[in-house]
Parts: sequence; C-alpha cells; structure tokens
Amino acid sequence: MTATLAVLALAAAGCGKTSSEASQDDDGGKDKGSGSSSSYKAKGIGLAYDIGGQGDQSFNDAAYAGYTKARKEFKIGGVDMEPGDGESSTDKVQRLEQLARQGYDPVVGVGFVYAPAVQAAAKKFPKTTFGIIDDNTVKADNVVDLVFHEEQGSYLAGVAAAKVSKAKHVGFVGGVDIPLIHKFEAGFVQGVKSVDPKIKIEKRYLTEKPEEGGFSSPDRGQNAASGQIEAGADVIYHAAGLSGQGVIQEAGSQKVWAIGVDSDQYKQKALAKYKQYILGSAFKDVGGAVYDLTKSVVEGKPMKGEQRYDLKSGRVGFSDSNPKYAAMKDVVAAVEKARKDIVGGKVEVKIVP
Repeated sequence: MTATLAVLALAAAGCGKTSSEASQDDDGGKDKGSGSSSSYKAKGIGLAYDIGGQGDQSFNDAAYAGYTKARKEFKIGGVDMEPGDGESSTDKVQRLEQLARQGYDPVVGVGFVYAPAVQAAAKKFPKTTFGIIDDNTVKADNVVDLVFHEEQGSYLAGVAAAKVSKAKHVGFVGGVDIPLIHKFEAGFVQGVKSVDPKIKIEKRYLTEKPEEGGFSSPDRGQNAASGQIEAGADVIYHAAGLSGQGVIQEAGSQKVWAIGVDSDQYKQKALAKYKQYILGSAFKDVGGAVYDLTKSVVEGKPMKGEQRYDLKSGRVGFSDSNPKYAAMKDVVAAVEKARKDIVGGKVEVKIVP
C-alpha cells in the first residue's frame, strides 16, 4: 500500500463518504434523534477498520453499526477506511493522521493493531480525540481505550455449549494465538467446566500472528471446524473474526451447533443459510462503544482514559435471537444464572487459559 496523502485521500473517498455527502444519504439528514451539538465543528467520525475489514459479519461490522448509528443520530458526516493487504504500521499512522488532518473527530482505530498508530497520531493532533478498540496500552489525554471483558461473554458461551452438547465434547477456534483471544478461550473453558468438568474441549488457533491471516481466512476456519467435528465436537465457539464465517458454515453444513462472537451472528445476512445452527453469540458491543465515544465528542465532553465494558454495563453478553435457543428453558436459565453470578461477584472469570 503506497503511503502518500494523495492515495489516502482517494482511499477515503472510495471507502467512505465525506461530510458533504453525508447530508445527502440515507433519509436526507432528516432522521430522528438529538441532532449534533452546535459546538461540534468537526466533519464527523473517522473509522479505520481492522484486518478483515467491513463485511466480516463480526468485529468490524459491529464497529460500523456504531459509526452508522452515530452519524444518523447526530447528523454528522464520516469516513470509514479499509486496511491494505500487508500494510505496515506506517500506513496505519498515515491513515489516522489523514483523517485527523481532514477534520474528523473522533478518529477510531478498530483493533489492537492500531496501538502504535494511535500513539503517534495522537501526539501530532492533540486537539483530536482518538479511540482505539481492544487495547489499553496507549495513554494520552486525547486517547480513549475502548476495551471489554470478553472473557465474561465467553463464559456464558461455555455454559450454553456445555448444556446443549449431547456428545459432551465441544470446540474452540481462535483466530490468532495472542493474549486478547486467550481471554475468549479462558472464559469459554471456565464456563464449560462450570457445568461439567468432564466435558472434552478441542482447541485450535489458526495462526500465531495477525498478519498471517488468522482473522481473515474463512477457509482456515472451515478446516479447523471440520477437524474438531471429526474429532467428536458437536458445539464450536469461534473468536476468529472473518475466519469465523468458515467455522459457522462448516458447523451448519455438518448440522452441529456454532456459537458466534462480537456481533449477533444469527442476524448476519451472509450467514442466513446457516443461522438455524447458530446457537447464540458471545457479543461485545463494539458499536455501542464507538457510539458512546462519538456522542461524548459531539456533546463537547470527550471521554478520557480507559473505558472498560462488561456484563453489568450490557455491552457484553450472550445473544438469544435464535428461537431454538430461546425455547431451551433450562439452557437459558443456566446462562442467566451464570450472568447474575458474574455481575454479582460470585464468579470471577479468568483471562488466561
């Protein structure tokens, strides 16, 4: 990816809309809501996607939902930008700096891979509020770390998986072997074992590093799921971004349960063919976090520091959109009890497997 301002400006035009275009889209700027603050002078929100980009039916799409909601409610513009194949950290820095230079505020990096870029760009544009999702290492007055207790939602997924498994054998597929995804595994395993310590758990990570495609390779996800099903698992939980589509497709094809992640994947159009086999999703409301940050900036009171969302806040949880899941009263009751135990402090969920 050529890191020049001209190319980045062109990319912004191709991957999103400028604030001038925003007034012409959707319902012509006549949408209901509080409207933008009179003190808000920025062009709108700038959103830079993680690996997999928009259309991953999971993490990035969750961020896009919050971006879209904020634009509509506050009647502001926005640009959302895709990552380039094999891009460097320098490319990310220049993407964020370009958004800030063009007048977007807040500017949000979707994913921990943006940490060095947010650190660098925030120093250069101290009057712009930067947000980063899934990282709490960037400390600056104009940076907001939007992080989640993923392990808590994953614990609920583990309880659900253990309760519905007839084979007493479940699986976990992680996109990349890193601490963030270890939190998903840790919570899931603890939740499973809380129901039945004897249940067998298959575990598989697709790659060691993000740049190797662990979050963006549905074929790898499909192969991993196939292997776990062949080994005997009849419920598979993934934390693999776009690769998770392959997990769900394979589970659906083999008529075993899949558990989605980040977004409510039962509702994703791209997965509609397999949705009857999506038991639920351990969601984290990335879109809500993006919306919260944008709202704070629009209202002239930007968030600061670390904002961590958990089950108690409602930004983390287990979706119940599938009527088949809702009909399993004993499973629903077990998951709800687990939720209350965590919120009440009776259960502390591990973050390391």
